[in-house]
Amino acid sequence: MRQTLSVAMIAMNEETNLARTLETVKWADEIIVVDSGSKDRTLEIAQSYGAKTSYHAFGGHGEQKNVALDLCTSDWILLQDADEPLTPELQKEIQALLASEPKYTAYWIPRLNLIIGRWMRHGGFYPDHKLRLFKRGSARLSEGVGPHSTPQHQGPKGTLKHDMLHYAYPNLVVYLEHMNRYSSEIAQLLAAKGKTSQSLPAFLWNCLLNPWATFVYNYVFRLGFLDGREGLLLHLNHSVYIHWKFIKAWWIGRTGGLNKVPGS
Repeated sequence: MRQTLSVAMIAMNEETNLARTLETVKWADEIIVVDSGSKDRTLEIAQSYGAKTSYHAFGGHGEQKNVALDLCTSDWILLQDADEPLTPELQKEIQALLASEPKYTAYWIPRLNLIIGRWMRHGGFYPDHKLRLFKRGSARLSEGVGPHSTPQHQGPKGTLKHDMLHYAYPNLVVYLEHMNRYSSEIAQLLAAKGKTSQSLPAFLWNCLLNPWATFVYNYVFRLGFLDGREGLLLHLNHSVYIHWKFIKAWWIGRTGGLNKVPGS
């Protein structure tokens, strides 16, 4: 018997990406979109594809996605971001899987990322496996862990062959804005755990040596240089992102907040 599928998605001002993504899952039995206050055409676009939409104040990425999971009613759930369309090959693979008897209750999906105008295939950015397809009730996301929360699933998992596309950071401005915002979120979490690099050895490693070592590892040993000029920009700025998140955590530990000054 064919298994039914719900698509679970969160959104905030995603009119640029949403139609392209929903077009690739319009065959699903149910589409759930949890919005956190969009001011553009996000809700209008979602509803035009028959999505069930609801509002929930944003309380974190994991928390928000769990709200979407709880609204799903199908046998299986595809957890999808608004900028992650499925390739035609992946659509067929998922449809064939659910028309059979799936061996596993959760599946990793390889993700191909568009970063600074190039699909990145090296440097540790591909295949960027994400646990996105799972039987309803078998997985939930950790909460309070920042923007990269991953569904937690107990037991063996399968891996699909075909790609989910990720229009992550199509240009440099978007990339830098996201890295600045994400590094601030991660810095707050690091500081809450007391990881503020106040000792000199921790400061030197986390804020200086770790970013440099990450660049060498990804760009040289993981062949990031094969992605051309855009690959160089990505790996340089990814190392800057690592520096940012640790230096921001250090600043919070020193002053008590990102926007504070010493002694205030």
